[in-house]
Amino acid sequence: MEIQLWREILDPYSLAVNELITKFNHIIDEYKHAGAYSPIEQVTGRVKTISSILEKSQKKSIDLRNFEEMIDDIAGIRIICQFVEDIYKVVDIIKNRSDMTVTHEKNYIENAKKSGYRSYHMIVIYAVETLKGKKELQVEIQIRTLAMNFWSTIEHSLAYKYKQNMPEEIRERLSSAAEAILILDREMSVVRDEIMDAQNSFTIKANIVADILTNIQNLYKVANKQEVVRIQDDFFRIYQNGDQNELAEFSHNLDMISARYRAQSLR
Repeated sequence: MEIQLWREILDPYSLAVNELITKFNHIIDEYKHAGAYSPIEQVTGRVKTISSILEKSQKKSIDLRNFEEMIDDIAGIRIICQFVEDIYKVVDIIKNRSDMTVTHEKNYIENAKKSGYRSYHMIVIYAVETLKGKKELQVEIQIRTLAMNFWSTIEHSLAYKYKQNMPEEIRERLSSAAEAILILDREMSVVRDEIMDAQNSFTIKANIVADILTNIQNLYKVANKQEVVRIQDDFFRIYQNGDQNELAEFSHNLDMISARYRAQSLR
């Protein structure tokens, strides 16, 4: 098959990956704008290289004329979560979307592979619009915790290095590491509420500070400079004290000051 033809075939998959990364990142933004905890920590994606497709086709005796139907992970999305519980929330989010249809699921969290690999896999049908019209593609979505992803990345590198001949000692160490990752994820789930409270508190404070700084910047354009400097000094004093309630009250009062100046400018 000519290289140019490969590119024409794989371009829609690149489009699908880019669109899905954007959409999942938008979900993260929606949670943040709502002041809520996002079950999605980060999103990445990739399209299989031609060499990887050829290698998999050869390994599984797949006719290249049918590889798009037979290989369901040409396009891949990886969603990273902080906690195991978040994985199942993301699964529900995907199932409830109207722009993709789930066709297969594999729960390697409850049913880990022999190697110790843990993740949640979903195959979805996702449509893209091309110059030749609408095209429906298979996309694999892998959902895992940060700890699972760390283990999987190491295991993948070692498996690639040793092919089918990984030394037993390394295999045993990987298995032990997988058990440690399982324990880590369980421990993180135990303190999940405490971690989420701390993160939410940080996010709320960051949003309040951002609003205050925006208001102060806008006041420099319309208010008396000495008054703005005084407001700025008050802000730094309150910020250094670290009292979030006082910071929120300061932001509320600043909103009223800003509204007063806006009203005056409209007269």
